[in-house]
Amino acid sequence: MPRENLQVVAEPGVRDGQRIVHLKGALSIHTVFGFQDAMKKESVPELIIDFSEVPYIDSAGLGAVVATYIGAQKAMRKLAFTGMNTQVKALIEMTHVDRLIKSYRTIQEAEAAFSGA
Repeated sequence: MPRENLQVVAEPGVRDGQRIVHLKGALSIHTVFGFQDAMKKESVPELIIDFSEVPYIDSAGLGAVVATYIGAQKAMRKLAFTGMNTQVKALIEMTHVDRLIKSYRTIQEAEAAFSGA
């Protein structure tokens, strides 16, 4: 099995204090530590995590998503996920994690939700 990679690229959002983190690759047991390290470095008040280039996540990836949510709650930060495909959404819904996290189809929808629009 080839080694999996996950690219994590952060960029400023539309407002001060907002950051968008784009993920590219699977969020799995093989890549979860890089994701966790990147999330620990984020301290902005509003964080959007873009899953549009994540083909799948496994249970370790799901755990990392939940840990990211818990970290944001403890720090009183806004957190949103965007662009989740059918497989990712199915896992999130099947495990009832969708009751915790806010997910939007697009980055623009998440930005609008943060601004109260």
